[in-house]
Amino acid sequence: MVTGLGAVTPIGNSAAETWAALIAGRSGIGPITRFDASGCAAQIAGEVRGLEPTAPLAAALSPRGPDAPPLTQVFTPKDMKKFGRFTHLGAVAAVEAYADSGLDAQRAALVPERLGVNLGVGLGGLPEMEATHDMWQAGGFRKISPFFIIQIAPNLLAGQVSLLLDFRGPNMSVASACATSGHSLGEAAAAIARGDADVMLAGGAESTITPLAVGAFAQMRALSTRNDAPAAASRPYDRDRDGFVLGEGAVVFALEEYGHARRRGARIYAELRGYGASADAYHLTSLAPGGEGSARSMRAALAAGGLAPGEVDYVSAHATSTPGGDGEEAAAIASVFGEHAPRLNVSGVKSMTGHLLGGAGALGAFAAVKAIAEGTVPPTINLENIDPACAETGLNFTPNVAVRREVRAALSNCFGFGGTNASLAFARV
Repeated sequence: MVTGLGAVTPIGNSAAETWAALIAGRSGIGPITRFDASGCAAQIAGEVRGLEPTAPLAAALSPRGPDAPPLTQVFTPKDMKKFGRFTHLGAVAAVEAYADSGLDAQRAALVPERLGVNLGVGLGGLPEMEATHDMWQAGGFRKISPFFIIQIAPNLLAGQVSLLLDFRGPNMSVASACATSGHSLGEAAAAIARGDADVMLAGGAESTITPLAVGAFAQMRALSTRNDAPAAASRPYDRDRDGFVLGEGAVVFALEEYGHARRRGARIYAELRGYGASADAYHLTSLAPGGEGSARSMRAALAAGGLAPGEVDYVSAHATSTPGGDGEEAAAIASVFGEHAPRLNVSGVKSMTGHLLGGAGALGAFAAVKAIAEGTVPPTINLENIDPACAETGLNFTPNVAVRREVRAALSNCFGFGGTNASLAFARV
């Protein structure tokens, strides 16, 4: 069961802000401010702006019980330098998900060893790697921070969250490129199903808006170069799309065993019914023809959740805005849903946020869960002229305006370099 949500994205520094922006069709993409990108072909990104990880929490939390000092902020100013930016973003989202779940009010009755964390990161502390390398070159070994390893190690986000919130159960980090947080959610649900935990905080984070990352993706010709119109640059399924836009952020879920959630009277957003994972075994950076591997992960998620294609009303697609990937995924969706495909709503929320890499799967899942809970499907913005290959599938890509409708069940997809795929099936409880 999904009982808590937290988000820090280019369109909002909370789950509520992010959802409001998604259904309003508001873009968070703009000129890069993290470094001077003037010499790069791609000069735009989805940056998280205005986040203060040291700000006081709206309400103090007591994860270690009433006799221990309360948690009043996610990071102290002194602690900020110990961690990489992906940990800053991810820990803020995780604490929000924990607070949203209502678990804190009942901590005295919870067993810390039954509370776990699975938070993934695709690339880890790349900003800190670049900065530390520059300092080493300029000043030698004495300039290397003693916190450097803590700043860059991917599992330190999960570790810090477990320390903050006294979660002593399974603690791990998945790294599977852009499928990372989809796998994190699926594996966390599997841990609950096999009895390893009652609650898991799961999702992912990423912050790689750096010269090397942007420059490398630009050299691959994977990024949009629509620098003069940033808000219009990410345009899944559109005939004139020219690549994805790099984003940063974090999305975290509180997942909980059904009986555990019901006994404590938790609010349940939706149920994570099924999880499917597959490999294309075709190409390191391109989807298999017709999205064959993607279709297998979708079918596996539906089968695991006992859902027929006709029971699904929305697909939160991976939809990166790349010329090849969007069409292959669309073909896979059409093949999986068959005659029901025209009755689906499909949308790509990366049109508003850019591609969060390790956080992308959880963001897509967030859109699916909120669509079920709120009865609203977020749009694919910037969809002005549908690519003929995508149009041939007969899918409704929810162009530009959110749609009010009943969403009984939803599927979310995320796919990554290396041919790795994850699909998650959510349903109303």
